[in-house]
Amino acid sequence: MKSLILVTGGTGYIGSHTAVELIENGFDTVIIDNLCNSKPEVLDGIESITGVKPYFENFDLCDLDRLRQFCKKYKSIKAIIHFAALKAVGESVEIPLDYYHNNFESLINLLRVMGEFDIPNMVFSSSCTVYGQPDKLPVTEDSPVKKASSPYGNTKQISEEIIQDVIAANPKIKAISLRYFNPIGAHPSAKIGELPLGVPLNLVPYLTQTVIGIRPELRVFGNDYDTPDGTGIRDYIYVVDLAKAHVIAVKRLLEEKNKNPYEVFNLGTGRGYSVFEIIRTFEKATGEKVKYKIYPRRPGDIAAVYADTSLANRELGWKAETSLEQTLLTAWNWEKAIRNKK
Repeated sequence: MKSLILVTGGTGYIGSHTAVELIENGFDTVIIDNLCNSKPEVLDGIESITGVKPYFENFDLCDLDRLRQFCKKYKSIKAIIHFAALKAVGESVEIPLDYYHNNFESLINLLRVMGEFDIPNMVFSSSCTVYGQPDKLPVTEDSPVKKASSPYGNTKQISEEIIQDVIAANPKIKAISLRYFNPIGAHPSAKIGELPLGVPLNLVPYLTQTVIGIRPELRVFGNDYDTPDGTGIRDYIYVVDLAKAHVIAVKRLLEEKNKNPYEVFNLGTGRGYSVFEIIRTFEKATGEKVKYKIYPRRPGDIAAVYADTSLANRELGWKAETSLEQTLLTAWNWEKAIRNKK
């Protein structure tokens, strides 16, 4: 009998790619999403790739009564992969209360029903933002968790603490937090990818929208950081590589291979790239020219962060395998595919 996995935020960017990987690994998948930053057509993309349309329920996880009704309907859930959250660093500085309400309430409700309905496992979508501006690079899982530089980062820090407290109180619950760096790219089929509603808040979709003519120029936020070329450095990981790690984490929990009730793993490539390097690599991969303009730094942004992924490589048997050039080409192919549909 197939295990049923709940993917919250499963029509979103990382969630949809993870749903594909779950289905292709033989799992039954049910998605909860309130569609605040995604579209229901994503389900068609998942079905087109896998031949299977996942179960789908449209509601807000902050509605505990509705979540309880859902759990009564889907009684055989073996694990939850929790993506559903507001996730933009800059926006969180502007509307912190929205971030605290949504990101905490949804997690607390999920943990509550895990106890009530005997759902034993969670894979939590965490973030490298928990490390703040690191003292040294690359960042390991033992790097200090510093004061967050944004409300978004703070929600990830505190959410991890909440999960640990719940596990300490309920030994039947286990969890893995995956702290990942900057997911980019799209499925190689170009049938799902990153599709922000409104103006993109992440670098790569803003870049591809600029090149295709939707935006007048790519905004580069800051060229005066203490980095080799003055622009911010991040660890950019291919979204499909990232999705595969979530499946491995689920299997680790289901097969009880976890070494502790709560585990943490960094997911990245282990290499940092500056914004200018991303622009140059995109131009090389696609043959397209990127028009950009320098803007002031954004509140909450840090100079540089990239991962030490040796723990995930060793314990999960996982590593990022796709080159930056290949990854950026998938992002461009996705951008062209969605614009040709219209």
